[in-house]
Amino acid sequence: MNSTATHAKASPKDFFLWAGAMVSLYGGVVALITLLFQYINYAYPDPLLNAYQYSDPYSGSVRFAMASLIVLTPIFLVLMRLIRNDITKDATRADIWVRRWALYLTLFIAGATMAGDLITLVNYFLDGDVTMRFVLKVVVVLLVAGAGFLHFLADLRGYWVKYSGRANAVGYAAFVLVIAAIASGFLIIGSPAQARLYRFDLQKTNDLSNIQYQVVNYWQQKQALPTNLGELTDSISGFTAPKDAQTGVDYGYRVTGPMSFDVCAVFNLQSRGTDASYSDPSIARNVGGDTWQHGAGQTCFERTVDPERYPPFPKPVLGGK
Repeated sequence: MNSTATHAKASPKDFFLWAGAMVSLYGGVVALITLLFQYINYAYPDPLLNAYQYSDPYSGSVRFAMASLIVLTPIFLVLMRLIRNDITKDATRADIWVRRWALYLTLFIAGATMAGDLITLVNYFLDGDVTMRFVLKVVVVLLVAGAGFLHFLADLRGYWVKYSGRANAVGYAAFVLVIAAIASGFLIIGSPAQARLYRFDLQKTNDLSNIQYQVVNYWQQKQALPTNLGELTDSISGFTAPKDAQTGVDYGYRVTGPMSFDVCAVFNLQSRGTDASYSDPSIARNVGGDTWQHGAGQTCFERTVDPERYPPFPKPVLGGK
């Protein structure tokens, strides 16, 4: 090490620039991998995961990963640009301890991640449980960690300082990749306006499920169905039939038989995984079961009380011996 390198000292500015760059890098990489994993889950759904289809099982994690990338990627690129500008002006900045620690730590994490990734692949292969879904996730981790390893190994050797134009090109390419990943996320969660409509629809299915429970409980108590939702009001338990949060109107309800009834709502969008036949804007019917898949527009869910599953409650004896 030469004399200029020996006397290179890290300033508070150097420390916080590198700390901010590494935090934004690690957070951005985790978000990118999470986002790519969810795309794989979307393209290759796991039949063993039995999620409700009327809600989007990916929207929460996809939305958070997208938000993280949108914020952290520009922060990382700006901080690295500042760091490289300082090194260009003062070559001793390339030998400060905080830079060496940050680069070696990143190389260690990337190398350990690749090794663990390959061990996991071999382990699952030997167990005979290798699927396309799993292989693609392994490849994603290997590529992202490998790219990070090679990039910072070159940085440690001064490659990007020597070829600043190539460093800028790599930065632009990474930025374009992140933009493409974020844009692809909208294919899953839709636009912010659509996401809000999905939340309204999810609230409606939750309300209908609550109403259904109360109707069945009413029948168990009285051996008769309520003629309207107002009869479900209970001042002791505090239950009042909810209204549509989007429109403020009552949900639809009608008795169709001695032990059968319909609950209805007007939905904004077709639920995820619903057959295309539900998209008819006329009144659709969802018969039987405790499922809430629906199309866009008014949908009625027909339910029938099974007295064997939901037997009447015994009548209390008042004043008897």
